[in-house]
Amino acid sequence: MAEYMSRAHKTPGEAENTFGSRRPRPKVSVVVPALNEEKNLPHVLSRIPQVDEVILVDGGSVDDTVQVARRLWPGIRVVTQNRKGKGNALACGFAAAVGDIIVMIDADGSTDPGEIPLFVDALRGGADFAKGSRFASAGGSADITRMRRAGNKMLNGMVNVLFGTRYSDLCYGYNAFWAHCLPIFDLDSTSPRPAGDGRLWGDGFEIETLLNLRVARAGLKVREVPSFEHRRIHGTSNLNAVTDGLRVLRTIAREWPRRQPQVSVARCAAAPGGVAPSEDAPDTVSSGAGLW
Repeated sequence: MAEYMSRAHKTPGEAENTFGSRRPRPKVSVVVPALNEEKNLPHVLSRIPQVDEVILVDGGSVDDTVQVARRLWPGIRVVTQNRKGKGNALACGFAAAVGDIIVMIDADGSTDPGEIPLFVDALRGGADFAKGSRFASAGGSADITRMRRAGNKMLNGMVNVLFGTRYSDLCYGYNAFWAHCLPIFDLDSTSPRPAGDGRLWGDGFEIETLLNLRVARAGLKVREVPSFEHRRIHGTSNLNAVTDGLRVLRTIAREWPRRQPQVSVARCAAAPGGVAPSEDAPDTVSSGAGLW
């Protein structure tokens, strides 16, 4: 397992070796969507290891989310999303990122920033997409309810049958990928807010399923990374197990007709202009995390 070090204890020289490779490390961007998370950000930003860029995507917070973020992480980039929803926030953050690798984490404390090196190592070890899983060996959750677990299991099984995947945790949002894979996701970060609920398709919590399905369609190599989901520290979640579960189901139905691979290569990680994965990078992901 890659060693985690507090960023407060690293020198710039030490940062070069944060992710345990003898080759020049890729630049890493961390995208954090946030809406009224001033109380949670101190628990999240302080635990992010040394990375090249942190992007806070603000969803129109009415508290001091932005001010707290700037105080905790000087140099943080703040992006304001142009529509509503977690999916749109991530799309805006991805579009703004300049790193070779993009990691997506939550601002509520449910995802552990200390696991970021594991995701980076998975990508450097040959994966195109590093998929967090609460149900892989050494993963877990202190937050998932029986209803959410059952719904996730049903939807997960459906996707594996229909798309030929081997996902163990479809609806978990801790992921990382090579930045030059972004065109495969085909996310809209520029269209204006529509009438109604202010969201286009993919702007909500269905974003996690959408990414997984488009990764599968493109034939990318996926490595599941065991991850532990913590309880939200402060506040209440905007996730609704029923309505958001239905959006996930509709996402599967919408993506099913387009399920045939849309690209001619299996690994976007070797795309021109990107930093290729290290062929001799150590396999630091626990056993049972499949690469396909």
